[in-house]
Amino acid sequence: MLLDLITSRRVVFVGGKGGVGKTSIAAALALGRAGAGARVLLVSTDPAHNLGHLWDRPVGDEPVRLAGPADLAPRAGSGAAGHVDGLEIDPERTVERHLSAVAGTMRRLLPERMHAPAARHLELARQAPGTHESAVLERIAEAVELGEEAYDLVVFDTAPSGHTLRLLALPEQLTSWAGALLANRDRSERLGAALRGLGGGEETDRDAELRRILLRRRNRFARLREMVRDPARTGFVVVLTAEPLPIAETMEVYEKLTGLGVDVTALVANRRSPADAGELLAGRRGREDEHLARLRRRIPDVPLLDVPLLPGDLVGTEALAALARRLGPS
Repeated sequence: MLLDLITSRRVVFVGGKGGVGKTSIAAALALGRAGAGARVLLVSTDPAHNLGHLWDRPVGDEPVRLAGPADLAPRAGSGAAGHVDGLEIDPERTVERHLSAVAGTMRRLLPERMHAPAARHLELARQAPGTHESAVLERIAEAVELGEEAYDLVVFDTAPSGHTLRLLALPEQLTSWAGALLANRDRSERLGAALRGLGGGEETDRDAELRRILLRRRNRFARLREMVRDPARTGFVVVLTAEPLPIAETMEVYEKLTGLGVDVTALVANRRSPADAGELLAGRRGREDEHLARLRRRIPDVPLLDVPLLPGDLVGTEALAALARRLGPS
């Protein structure tokens, strides 16, 4: 079952087409692992956040407790229950914090005559393509680092597939970009040293600080890239519904994830129609089986798991716990 497949992972991304139930599956996975004693951080990267609605409580840009031992019944033999903390990455706050940090660095490193042009450049960068993705990726890297320090598992409830695939491609691109900048800095520093002789001073201090910043950024993205590509530590769960468009998108997502070196741990066919609840639903179930058989032929080696259509509204800890039980005991 799905919980068994992620037991050893430190990071799990839950993705798929919009509207297929990614948030519910991500929350149920987090709750299921917490019931087995894990400390879990549940992170939403989707600008249209649903964690707060799902858990029926406020969730913001800093971790907040969603479920603790009192909310969880420890599984037999698992000892005490763990807990689930949640946060929703705020894109606007993330970009603002990112640009503020860049502005502070520029004020320290640039001569005063260049402060005004740099400020104008940053204002233009606020709406530039890639600014949002780069800032959100910084927060993902921070969440992974926090997970390594204080949690056993980080579960990412991601945005619809296209956005998530762009984010997962960024660590490679930004690592290469930072490496290229460092190489350029090294050449500039050697030239500057030749021109200044053995003098040092303020310019040398600025060069050293800029190099430290670039190294820190390159290393952060390199660590994230290594984590995402390590199947022993990271997995990706693709959620779908057994319909033609989600099936087609799942095939495309699988190809792109494997091309990025990301392990696809499982496919989850969510909200499966019952076969014994009348002729209409039985007919729908038959068509779903045909769609899933096509998916299985295309992707034969990844576990494909069914989650049935459940009654009632999927809101709150009790409803999520019922869904978690469908994902299997760990």
